[in-house]
Amino acid sequence: MDAVRVALLREVLAGTEWLGSTRRFAGALRGSVVSHGGGLLLVGTPEYEPWHLAAHLVDEAAWSGTPELAPTLVRHDARACDPAHLAVGLGRLEAARRGETLLVVSPEGPGPAAPLLERVSDARRAGATVLALGPAAGELPAMAHETLAVPTGSELDLDTVQHLVSAAAGENALPTPRGRRRFRDRVSRLAEHLTAPPPARW
Repeated sequence: MDAVRVALLREVLAGTEWLGSTRRFAGALRGSVVSHGGGLLLVGTPEYEPWHLAAHLVDEAAWSGTPELAPTLVRHDARACDPAHLAVGLGRLEAARRGETLLVVSPEGPGPAAPLLERVSDARRAGATVLALGPAAGELPAMAHETLAVPTGSELDLDTVQHLVSAAAGENALPTPRGRRRFRDRVSRLAEHLTAPPPARW
């Protein structure tokens, strides 16, 4: 889904909770990876691999000038003979440490299997920030620091929500254009001008 389609989708969703929810979640994702200097791990379930989200986050990282958004895709069936970007297995979750962010994507349903939940729990105990996208209830949302629920039967499916999240993460990371002061700076300058004593008259 390109930027034009995302913009059209946002027009359709105007007035719903989806725009605010996806932007809040994207803000939590961006804030976590940027404040800690990167280290974004992305993992799905054995039945659902979020490779499409991984590709979009790589694009958003490049377009927004925020390399921290580029994730490491962790796969359940990774093999040593796979290309490097597809060869990272679940053992990477065991090495997760403080400062890293773990984004778990799972369709609504029974939820992730116990082995994945154990690794996610271990990563959280080691200090990683855990975000969950998909399930509205269960063990995964309970252990996540931030959750965006996409219940079965909702207006949007999980793939569409991932498009909105990745686009918002890139947009929110856009740097302030050079040569233009931020709004806060302009207000501060105005306040200093209004509160300054009048010039002395000779």
